[in-house]
Amino acid sequence: MFCVKVNVRGNVGCFEFPYKVGIVGFMAYPSTLKNYSITEAFKELFDDPFFELVEYSFLEEEEWAKVKEVVKKSNKEVSLALQPFTLSKEGDISSLKEEVRAKAVEEIKRRIRISAERGIRTVGLTSGQDPGEGKRREATAQLLKSLNEICEYAEKYNTFVLLEAFDRSYDRKLLIGPIEEGKEVVEEVRKRHKNIGLLWDLSHAPMLNESPSVLLNYKEVVSHVHVGCTKKVNETMKDWHPSFYREGAINNVDNVVELLEVLNKINYRGALSFEVKPEEGQHPQEAINVSKGVLVTAFLKYLEKSTK
Repeated sequence: MFCVKVNVRGNVGCFEFPYKVGIVGFMAYPSTLKNYSITEAFKELFDDPFFELVEYSFLEEEEWAKVKEVVKKSNKEVSLALQPFTLSKEGDISSLKEEVRAKAVEEIKRRIRISAERGIRTVGLTSGQDPGEGKRREATAQLLKSLNEICEYAEKYNTFVLLEAFDRSYDRKLLIGPIEEGKEVVEEVRKRHKNIGLLWDLSHAPMLNESPSVLLNYKEVVSHVHVGCTKKVNETMKDWHPSFYREGAINNVDNVVELLEVLNKINYRGALSFEVKPEEGQHPQEAINVSKGVLVTAFLKYLEKSTK
């Protein structure tokens, strides 16, 4: 949490940022996905007072043992990020191959159980690949089957499930997808299980032809928000999450200002997590510090607009 000072018509006031600020740790430190420099990355992230929430991919016990004391001492919230797994072929929870789908669900259950024992009560995941328009209904049925099984299991551990919407046409090409379809899936699962919400990502918006204003119509299902950038590469777009101001980065500070305006209008009470990845030759702390500056600047601009 941070505060900024604003001069409004000669009156100076300090305003507290209204949302919990998080960061997707494995994206900021991508080497940790290969089990390199995990201890150093966790120490830098969990010692950083700017962030109250850290999202991290699953760690097996050997790696968790190296960082658990750092996590415990920080008193920060930790969220389990299973996106690296559900984006893989073996993690496809909407697979048309039942054996693949079922095995992926069982692995997710295992990770939820172990994470809950570590005090982690939120899990983020994605749908699988888009099989094409002709098979989307069948794949969606598989996704619903998986999410109902996952949510039922997660309820035993008081764990909340976040379904992240990705792009469908440019890079990752996942089943979910457009926010409208994400909403339909979440609402269908909520008929049986209430522990699920939608994760909307600012960096995916350009690839889905969406903008923050789209959230005005989906406030009931949006439970978490990622903030980052799509990268323009030649004539297409890539889900590479460059930090702001890098060459090809499409999203900008004004997009974050608009996001803050919309979140205020829908009375959003969730968190905002930065998802940025250092590019070649860029230190993780540079990408992280640029993100901090973007958020502070966007908040100042938002306040200046809203107090005129």
